[in-house]
Amino acid sequence: MTQTIFSPESHRGWLPWAWLSPVVCILLVAFSSLPLDFGLEWIGVIDAKGQPRSAFGFCLNLLLPFAAMGAAVWVWSRFVERRSLATLGLTGAGRLRKHLAGLAIGVGMMAVATMSIWLIGGYVAKDVLPAFSSPASLFWIAILLPCFVFQSGVEEFIFRGWLLSTATRRWNLTAGFIASSCAFTFLHFSPHQPVREIIMAFTFGLFTCAWAWRAGNIWGVMGWHAGWNWITGVGFAVPITGFDLQLPALLVQLTPSGSDMLTGGPAGPESSVLTIGLMAAATLALLIWPGGPMAAAQRTPARSGATTTGEPA
Repeated sequence: MTQTIFSPESHRGWLPWAWLSPVVCILLVAFSSLPLDFGLEWIGVIDAKGQPRSAFGFCLNLLLPFAAMGAAVWVWSRFVERRSLATLGLTGAGRLRKHLAGLAIGVGMMAVATMSIWLIGGYVAKDVLPAFSSPASLFWIAILLPCFVFQSGVEEFIFRGWLLSTATRRWNLTAGFIASSCAFTFLHFSPHQPVREIIMAFTFGLFTCAWAWRAGNIWGVMGWHAGWNWITGVGFAVPITGFDLQLPALLVQLTPSGSDMLTGGPAGPESSVLTIGLMAAATLALLIWPGGPMAAAQRTPARSGATTTGEPA
C-alpha cells in the first residue's frame, strides 16, 4: 500500500523511483536556475564567486533563480506526476498562523544559537542596533524579509513538499527523509568546504523533514526557514550560508574572535558545532517527543483516510 504524507489524494501520473527522485530534483533545480545565475552575473549584480554586490543584488538572487526552480518543480508535479498541491504539503487550515509561528521559532532558534556563540567567546560585539542609524539599511532589512520568505518557501516546497512526498509515496518515509536530505545537501555542497558544513546541511534537511512530517503540511517549516535565514543575515551582520549582506546589524554587530569550529567560519554561525548540536537536538525532539512545542504549534488535525504515521529509521 502506498504510504503518503500531507494528503492521501492519489497521483495520476508517473512518480520517479525513490532512488531516482533526488536526481530528478537536482536536474530540475540546476537547469532552471543556472541561466538566471549566469544572467545576474552578466548584468553585474553578483560577482564571479556568486556573492551579491549589494542588498539589491541579493534580493534579485533570492527571487529570480528561486522563482524558476519553483516553477520547474511545479510543472513536473502537475504534468508528469499529475498531483495536487495538497499532496505537496500546501494543505490544512490556519496557514498564515502556522507560517508566522514557524517564522518566530526560526528567528528565536538562530538568535539563541548566535548569542550563545557570542557568550562563550566566539564573537566580539562592536555596536548595538547600528542599523537604526541608517534609514537606507532599515529599508533593505525590511525588504529582505519578504525576499527570504519567498526563497525559503520555494526551497521547502521543492525539498520537503515535493521531494519528501514523492520518495515517500514511492517507497516509505525513511526513503523520503534520506532522498530529501541528500538532495538538499548535494545542492548546498561546494568544493573544499569543511565536513561540518556538510553535516549541517544534512542535519538541516532532517530537521525540516521531521517538522513537515509532524505538521502534516509545510506552512510552518516555510516560515521557520525564512526566519532562520533572515535573522542570521540581518540580525548580527554575520554570513548566511557564506553570503555577506553588507548591511549593518539590526541587533548587535558581531565580529568572529574564536575558532571556525565555534563561529562557523566563512559560512556563518549556522555551521558552528554549537548550532549543529542545537539542530540535531531539535530534530530528535520532533521525532520522539509527541508533545513538543514545535509539533503542537504546527499540528494539523488528522484527515480522514490519510496515512501520516511511521518514523524514519
